[in-house]
Amino acid sequence: MYTTMTRAWVDIDLGALSRNGATLAARAGVPLLAMVKADAYGLGAVPVARALEPLAPWGYGVATVGEGVALRDAGITHPIVVFTPLLDGELRAVRGAALRPLLSRAEDIRAWRSVGGGPWHLGVDTGMSRAGVRWDVMDSVIDEVRASPPEGACTHLHSAERDDRSAARQEGRFGDAIARLPARPPLLHAENSAAIARRARSHWDLVRPGVFLYGVGSGAGAAVEPEPVVRLAARVVDVRAVAAGETVSYAATFTAAGARRVATLAIGYADGYVRALGNRGRVIVNGRVAPVVGVVTMDMTMIDVTDVPCAIGDTATLVGTSGGVALSVEDVARDAGMSPYELLTGLRGRLAHVYHGAAGA
Repeated sequence: MYTTMTRAWVDIDLGALSRNGATLAARAGVPLLAMVKADAYGLGAVPVARALEPLAPWGYGVATVGEGVALRDAGITHPIVVFTPLLDGELRAVRGAALRPLLSRAEDIRAWRSVGGGPWHLGVDTGMSRAGVRWDVMDSVIDEVRASPPEGACTHLHSAERDDRSAARQEGRFGDAIARLPARPPLLHAENSAAIARRARSHWDLVRPGVFLYGVGSGAGAAVEPEPVVRLAARVVDVRAVAAGETVSYAATFTAAGARRVATLAIGYADGYVRALGNRGRVIVNGRVAPVVGVVTMDMTMIDVTDVPCAIGDTATLVGTSGGVALSVEDVARDAGMSPYELLTGLRGRLAHVYHGAAGA
């Protein structure tokens, strides 16, 4: 919760997030299996799931058993699929929380049946080479699929944001793999945010939006763009004069060419404002853009406000829009040489999360 003592925080527009989900659901024409893994990409899985509930999603996707249990403890009753391969010792916990495992090895399917079983999804690897039964060795699971038919089956598109036909190639492999099963599972899913944003209707039964929900677009070629969801802000806690020739921060990577005015923000890489933004990042203060100077430190970041009106207690916007000036998640990630996914999932720890626009916080 935000207070006047809050040093740095993330504003999260749940109304925009819900509208992003509605945009993709309308475009896909099939229900959402909304990805809320990694604590909803760092924004809070429980409030995000509650904000999406009015859209009547089919269910939610998580990466760990603990993430699924946390949603159940919060009263989320929709199906929850755990997408990371599970260890034998986790299957009873999955069953106890009424989660759906994603399975792809014959021995895992047998183990699931041995703990009581229940709905499960078959993972098919069509080119990601990360997890799932390979599309060309489906015989390895046919007997177990016949004994325990899956509720659903899925694959993961590795480059849906590119117009290189790799998605079509993977979906062709997926279709071939499904055709080799004893029966078609009722729920097939493959499309992520980028795939949904690039086609008019889904090819399958469910879609799995992730980063689009959280305000990150799918690049050139996308037919729809999301509303911004995140604003990262921090207080100015110091303003000082720096003379020509003096340096700022560790390793003295910034040397003032002339007299400068430098402000200190109460945010650093321990809050997710990464060290790589040193001497590269930009922030917004009172409607003006100020560059980051020197190395971003664990708890503080320095900016050059020589030409920017700025005083102790002012608010700086590090991601988002302020005073008509915008720094998108993609902008800041590009400045840092990282992906928008990395940036979002890093905004955790000490940062207060302040929710707006919908019930659920």
